[in-house]
Amino acid sequence: MKRYLVLIIILLLYNCNSSEEKKERSLKIKEIESVSVPKLTLEQAKKLSQLPIHCIQVEYPNKLNQVLGNATFLKEPKTLHPAFYGCFDWHSAVHGHWSLVSLLKQFPNIENADTIKKMLLENISKENIELEIKYFDDKENASFERTYGWAWLLKLAEELHTWNTPLARELEQNLEPLTNLVVNKYITFLPKLNYPIRVGEHPNTAFGLSFAWDYAKAVNHEELLSSITKRSKEFYLKDEACPITWEPSGYDFLSPCLEEAALMKRILPIEGFKAWLNAFLPQLKDKGYSLETGKVSDRTDGKLVHLDGVNFSRAWSLNTIANGLPEYNHLKNIANQHINYSLPNLVGDSYEGGHWLGSFAIYALNTVSND
Repeated sequence: MKRYLVLIIILLLYNCNSSEEKKERSLKIKEIESVSVPKLTLEQAKKLSQLPIHCIQVEYPNKLNQVLGNATFLKEPKTLHPAFYGCFDWHSAVHGHWSLVSLLKQFPNIENADTIKKMLLENISKENIELEIKYFDDKENASFERTYGWAWLLKLAEELHTWNTPLARELEQNLEPLTNLVVNKYITFLPKLNYPIRVGEHPNTAFGLSFAWDYAKAVNHEELLSSITKRSKEFYLKDEACPITWEPSGYDFLSPCLEEAALMKRILPIEGFKAWLNAFLPQLKDKGYSLETGKVSDRTDGKLVHLDGVNFSRAWSLNTIANGLPEYNHLKNIANQHINYSLPNLVGDSYEGGHWLGSFAIYALNTVSND
């Protein structure tokens, strides 16, 4: 009899504790703050357009990342890169041009539209692109901007390809020889890369493959799609338990875990992706999951301000993961939190991210949905 009483007491305590745990969990989910959904408005687009407008044709300061073969290699940035010489470095100039194309495409009547078109035509001319290719043809700089700058070049090409205007056709045609060069570089390089690069800055392999995939998908480039699919599966298919709690590092502007997940969302069938994600980042399915924004201590420091970038790139990755998967819809709120933290800080006299972070903000905002 005593045994039965003990069992009954244990069961009552268990059910009580279980109920308390469920109640606490329910309260925890309810406490997750639902934040406002950021939106790229005409007024916001006007502000963001000022960042690339004020840098794509500004030559100095400039970080060339050039390998010098001899003294004759020393030339002015605009001589070496007549198309993409502004915005401090080559890749920032490239995605500065992407920013203007994206904004003009979405807001044809944006203020300074004629100025933007003029700048794009001046920079992305047939002659300038021929000289950009000449730079890549030099054996000392054959791996220049691999793969971060390559990825943004293809994102620019994709944006032009999917914009149905005479201006876009002219710019796309002018850019095409450099686009084809970068595509061939990807196809040649990927089989040689034995291990993916899993960092939170420029060389991140998953980021580079995601943008290259988007371009290949838009133009139906089967060889590039096949190459990216094959290498992505070889690199990442067996990955489990990504240590996202280690992120971000002090200078990160990309999330290694989330960039990888966003890439695999692109290349795997939907059921295969859900199974893979459940092993890779199982915590994302928890509706009570939270992810603290990257905190920026000093926006006048060019490296520390990278954390604004990690907020935008986390947002676009989370939105990519959640898109079309209702069970992951709660991730969109986390994405919105990250955008809302960094978006108000983009424009300022001493802001060291002005030459590149506008592009990150625009791309993140482009992934936001209202559902």
